[in-house]
Amino acid sequence: MKPDLSIIKVIGFDADDTLWVNEPFFRDSEEKFCDMLEPYCPRHDIMKHLLTVEIRNLNLYGYGVKAFVLSMIETAIDLSGGTIPNKMIKRIMEMGKEQLEMPVELLEDVKFTLTELKNDYRLVMVTKGDLLDQERKLKKSSLSSLFHHIEIVSEKEKRNI
Repeated sequence: MKPDLSIIKVIGFDADDTLWVNEPFFRDSEEKFCDMLEPYCPRHDIMKHLLTVEIRNLNLYGYGVKAFVLSMIETAIDLSGGTIPNKMIKRIMEMGKEQLEMPVELLEDVKFTLTELKNDYRLVMVTKGDLLDQERKLKKSSLSSLFHHIEIVSEKEKRNI
């Protein structure tokens, strides 16, 4: 039996890595970060410690580039025993700024698909992350006009959706 799709009136979308590319920028920054810290620690230990710090900091900083940068700085201080040079801290901060300034690269056929769907459905974007960063990416994407409603939340929970 085929489902009755005529009852669907609203379609919701996430943003990062659903509408546009996001995760590869984090992976690239992680690689550069590991290259910087390899004199202090093996690469796999750097990655493991960074993940631990990021998870521990989620309740304090939330998601996004700024939270990621703060976790990288904390990891660098931890793994260097507090001896990380200021120029390396500055470089970590520059990597974050570079990531925040990256162009928004839409995933294949996103604009076409949203344009087609908008004719028959109300489109909603519900995404989580840093408010300013998500607003910046949305503006750069030129997709705002295709959505009936846009919600940027700190965490996706039933009460937020």
